[in-house]
Amino acid sequence: MKLRFLGTNSQVGDCPTLYATDRDTYLVQGWKIFANDVLTQLTLSEGETAVEVPTELFEHLEKDGLPSGGLKRLEDPLMVLTPGGTYVVQGRAVTDHEALAQMSIPDYESVVEVSKAAITALLEDPRGADPQRRAQPAL
Repeated sequence: MKLRFLGTNSQVGDCPTLYATDRDTYLVQGWKIFANDVLTQLTLSEGETAVEVPTELFEHLEKDGLPSGGLKRLEDPLMVLTPGGTYVVQGRAVTDHEALAQMSIPDYESVVEVSKAAITALLEDPRGADPQRRAQPAL
């Protein structure tokens, strides 16, 4: 899998990062989630995990030709907004050694793969949906 760095919101480097792949997907590197109240609200299929990232990380989608202005809707199970103002992003856990070798991932972070189509759908104006949709209260 080939990666193209889109951006990070960190000055340090080993922090939440967004990549585009050659498979019409995005890799979202973010903080591992250890809070049981968050994990119990997610329906994770085998091979899936979730990471937490700052909302500003998705501003870098513009570098991949997607519209600027941020996400216009959130959809479980792909992405939820926490009361703390971060996103929990769910996707396939990245196990591709070639891809992982291209990243610097500290022990407290993990990487999920999300389809470009799914992310693009979150950028579109919702029809009949609440654009201010929030995560479950326990998040």
